[in-house]
Amino acid sequence: MANAALFWTSILVVLATAFFTVSVLGDHSPIAHFSSGRHRDHIRKMQAFKASLVRHDSVPPAPSPSSAPQPPQGTRNPRVYRVTSYGADPTGKTDSTAAILGALSAALKGPSEGFLMKGITNLGGVQVHLEGGNYLISQALRLPASGVGNLMIHGGTLRASDDFPTDRYLIELSPSSSTSKSQENNETSMDQPQLSSASYNYEYITLKDLMLDSNHRGGGISVVNSLRVSIDNCYVVHFTTTGIAVQSGHETYIRNSFLGQHITAGGDPGERNFSGTAINLMGNDNALTDVVIFSAAVGVMISGQANILSGVHCYNKATGFGGTGIYLKLPGLTQTRIVNSYLDYTGIVAEDPVQLHISNSFFLGDAYIVLKSINGVVNGVNIVDNMFSGSGKGLGIVQLDQSNGAFKNIDQVVVDRNNVRGMGLKATVARGSIQGNGSSWTLDFNPVLLFPNLIKHVQYSLSASDGAFPNHVLRNVSENRVIVASDVAVSGSLYAMVDQGMAG
Repeated sequence: MANAALFWTSILVVLATAFFTVSVLGDHSPIAHFSSGRHRDHIRKMQAFKASLVRHDSVPPAPSPSSAPQPPQGTRNPRVYRVTSYGADPTGKTDSTAAILGALSAALKGPSEGFLMKGITNLGGVQVHLEGGNYLISQALRLPASGVGNLMIHGGTLRASDDFPTDRYLIELSPSSSTSKSQENNETSMDQPQLSSASYNYEYITLKDLMLDSNHRGGGISVVNSLRVSIDNCYVVHFTTTGIAVQSGHETYIRNSFLGQHITAGGDPGERNFSGTAINLMGNDNALTDVVIFSAAVGVMISGQANILSGVHCYNKATGFGGTGIYLKLPGLTQTRIVNSYLDYTGIVAEDPVQLHISNSFFLGDAYIVLKSINGVVNGVNIVDNMFSGSGKGLGIVQLDQSNGAFKNIDQVVVDRNNVRGMGLKATVARGSIQGNGSSWTLDFNPVLLFPNLIKHVQYSLSASDGAFPNHVLRNVSENRVIVASDVAVSGSLYAMVDQGMAG
């Protein structure tokens, strides 16, 4: 294309030169009969032809700055409050608490965009930016007012000072403990946003791309009675109490995050001394997705219903050292789903589980599931399609803790379709067969069945190999043994399937 443009440009130059040469020969030349107007028309046509070649065969020139699109008049820049503008020290050498609180206060005083939930002021996506700095703080960072939403805090590291209170969290989404909600609503001023009379403290607060170092003095993040909070890509370490605590409220989502009391990648010589809880969910309808917990006594503690855990990897403290990966502490109303997760040398404990689903997860290093009796209730439990890998000690993949009393109310419990290597298979559904010659046939399902002395449903067939047609009957299912008797001795096989979880 470039060669073609050069060719036609050369032709045009030759033609233009010839034209102007002929046009000045004088009145005796035939060209002299052209009028000046027609002469100008020919010039314009030739220029247009040349311009068309340039447009098609070359790259158009960049627009001049004056022709570049301009933003609409009156458009505001995004409201981003940079903490260094308020005096925060990004080197972490001096205390930045007051400066960061100043940036938070300024962010809440900016223009609003109406309301989210009733009584929750929409801050319009305002951001408090930590600018990739490392900030030392000596007090909890608590929003100066409740009743606000649509705010993001992101992009840096917060580290507790050596005198940080041991009973507080680096970031606290909760109203002032010294002021009741009703007092707050009556004590607003021109310098402080209107506080909420709604049932939630905050809505749509995002904490993102943060490293929180509690310096072994307290916790990382506390979310109290808030709605639709997002904790995304956070790294919470060196907590002594709780890494992330969620109390009451609704729909806190914790994702793509890492938590550990001590920074390790397994096999830590101090593992026996790990303490604290990485995540404590004391509310409903929350979600943990793609979260790693690498050190703590308890990985996840749950005491609210309708929570979901997916892609959670717990290797916080081995079960053999007294640790628990996931502890479900809501007897009688569990309503929790644990899917596609990885319990790495540390297992799951569920107190009186009611509506609990555990599936498609991997249990490594003799990790197992414990159903713990509080009031003797286990109802609506599915433990299916998981993988268990152990060391050959014969530990059961699901175990019962009946130290507080036996399970008495057992219904709709399915433990089945799990594959096991180096551990003892336990299930609520079992199949077996036996061959022999006689009038009494016994199949013992104790090695497999989870609950002692409990068979709710039996299907069996007796096949006589000598062509006989004896009368036979199911005589007994006590002690997890199926006993079938025939009226005459026969040679054959007994096949049976038993179910502990479903009646009828």
